[in-house]
This record gives sequence, structure tokens and C-alpha cells, in this order.
Amino acid sequence: MSSLQGRTLAQGVTLAPLSEDVEEWGGAREHDELFELNFGPHHPATHGVLRLIVTLQGEVVVEVKPIIGYVHTGIEKTAEDKSYWKVIPVLERMDYLSYYFNAMAFCSATERLLELEVPERAQYLRVIHLELNRIMSHLVWLGTSALDLGAISIFWYCFREREAILDLFEMSSGQRMHTRYFQVGGVIEDIPRGFERKLRQFLKVMPARADQYADILNANEIVLQRLRGTCPLSAERLLALGVSGPLLRAAGVPWDLRKATPYSSYERFDFKIPVGTAGDNYDRYAVRHAEIYESVKIIEQALDGLPEGPHITPDRKVSLPPRHELATSMEALIHHFKLVTEGFRVPAGEAYVPIESPRGELACFVRSDGSSKPARVHMRDPSFVNLQALSEMVRGSYIADMIATVAMLDPVLGGIDR
Repeated sequence: MSSLQGRTLAQGVTLAPLSEDVEEWGGAREHDELFELNFGPHHPATHGVLRLIVTLQGEVVVEVKPIIGYVHTGIEKTAEDKSYWKVIPVLERMDYLSYYFNAMAFCSATERLLELEVPERAQYLRVIHLELNRIMSHLVWLGTSALDLGAISIFWYCFREREAILDLFEMSSGQRMHTRYFQVGGVIEDIPRGFERKLRQFLKVMPARADQYADILNANEIVLQRLRGTCPLSAERLLALGVSGPLLRAAGVPWDLRKATPYSSYERFDFKIPVGTAGDNYDRYAVRHAEIYESVKIIEQALDGLPEGPHITPDRKVSLPPRHELATSMEALIHHFKLVTEGFRVPAGEAYVPIESPRGELACFVRSDGSSKPARVHMRDPSFVNLQALSEMVRGSYIADMIATVAMLDPVLGGIDR
């Protein structure tokens, strides 16, 4: 079987070295025909409207070609036709599991162009909601990925905690998803009465629940065999491909933008960067699982040190007047009307702001021409960049390992296609 390693097949595809168990099985022989399998775009294991053209030799993956674009919505172009005020709810719908992060990247880029200082309380409130969103995203990933691996009960446990987080989002913003809570200059409203008490109850429960997930999965021999040692990729290749986030940290690279280039007061919080050693599917799972605990730590610190003060910039050129003034002040009512309908003008210039999303480096580029609408909006979505590593990860592995690897990538097609 070793004679096949590194040889070019008749179709012009080079077969990567096979693992020992594949060689012992004898499933790939030189005279075997290659089989092309159309996987998706409507398949639950692709975690979205993703199509994979998979070339197989028996059960061994020879090549994978991702086909994207099925949910392209033109969000970036739509954003260029709206005022800065109205762009936020549009961008939130790209990576629909990380809506706070989409809004954070855009608002930060706009604030940089405006040279606007965000109040400390608003920065802390942003951190609290960002880390809650990170936990929620990881819970959706873990629950749905466990389904692919046969651990069905984990899905229900993860979504139990997810519902608790969405209840908190509804409490602070009025919406469970796509909250539009982040606004240029801060957040729309301060946290309501009772929010802190309910959040602390959740923070007290979440680590124990994460322990339960680990106890269940680490005792599941099927899950362990499908994750440990499967589809590793070196840190050098991941860096060359531009991969970031948990996938890169699983290979041992402690790169996290919250530490490397702190934003929104992250430099004030004490937390660790979980990293792996083998860079395989198990490390990809373990890193995300460990990040849940670190997010809990960050939220606790933000709550304990939450500063007093305004929740949004006092600059009335970009922020809405207080709601209670609308009933008594004609000037406030007019300002509210003009800001919502016409928006505010942003000085001409360009800004690029990267942040650490649940899937890696999420960045927003904004170019202003001095009007109330951005001349150009472009998002650097980590799912789009990370997806290109899939082919190298799964080449030479079983097709069953490809299913697990797609799950460990944690792709969101709304961000990939946008």
C-alpha cells in the first residue's frame, strides 16, 4: 500500500499518504476507480447550504472541493446603500450566530473614522454581550456537532443553556437574536433591573454544565475514536492559509486578538488562551470547550468592575437623545427624527478593525466619502477563510472523518456567502 503514497493517479490527483489503519484495511488499491460524490448542498452534516464535491477511492477521501454561494444575499452592497445607522441590523445577519461580533466590528470601524471615544461602561457592556454570544455560538456548535458524532443527548443539553443566554439577550435588548444592541458610540440602552442577578445565576451554573458535557463526551468511545488523531493540520499550513481562531489555537498557536491587539477594555481582564498540541479534531473540540470557561471568567470580571457612567457617547451628532426627552423637547424629537431617517455624516477616510469572533478573526473595512452612507463596506469573515483548509485536512482520511472535520470547522454559510 505504501507504493501508492505520493503517486499521481490517472485523473491527475495526487493521493496523500494514508494513515496506518487505512493501509491495514486495504481499502485503496491502485486499480480502484475514483468515485465522485456530491455531498449537499442540502445535507444536515454540512451545517449550512454548503456543497462538497468529494472524490473517493473506496472510503478514502482523495480530494474535496467546496462549492459556496447558495445563500449569497449581497449584504455588503446593501450596506453601502444605507445610512450608518441602518447598516448595523443588516450586517448582524451575516454570521447569524455571531451577530454581536458583526455589529462590533462595524461600529468600531465607524468610531475610528469619527475619532469617537466609547464610554467605559459601554465598553464593559459590549464585552459582556460579546462573551455571552461566544458561549452561545460554541453551544450551538457543540450540540450540532455532537449529533454528527452520534451523541444525540448533548444537543438538548447545549440548547438548554443557549436558551438561557437568549433570555438574557431579550432582557437587555428586547430581541433574542439580531438584537441591534450595539450602536456607534456604545449600546442602545443600559442593562435593565434584574439583568445582573439573572446573569450571575447563569454564570454560576454554566461551568458545571460544561463539566457535564465533557464527562459525557469523554466517556463516549465512539466520539473519542472519531476525533482523536483524525485530520490534523500543522500550524505552518494553517498560518499559510490564513486560518485563525480555535482551529489555529488547536494546533498550538496562542493567537487571540483579545490579547494580541486588545479592544473594548479586554486588556483589563484576566483570562487564558486555550491551545492544543496535535491540531486534530479532538483538539479543535477541546479548545472551544475550554473557551467557554474563559468567557465565563471574563463576564464575571466585567460585572464585578462595571463602571458607572453613560452607556453611549454624549455626542449628540451620532447618538439618540434620551427617550424621556422626546415627550417634552421639540429639539430632541427633531434630532431623533433626523438621525434615524437621514443618519449622521462620517469624515472621509478608511478604517479596518479586526476582532476575535467565535470562529476566528472577523474584521470590517469601511471607507467613507464624507456622506451619511458608507462608500464601501467589506467583511473579513473567518468561516470563508477557514473553509479552504478543509481539503488539506481530510485528504487521505475516511469519509466519516470528513463529516467530523466539517463539524469541527464550525462554518456559518451566512458569513461565507454574505
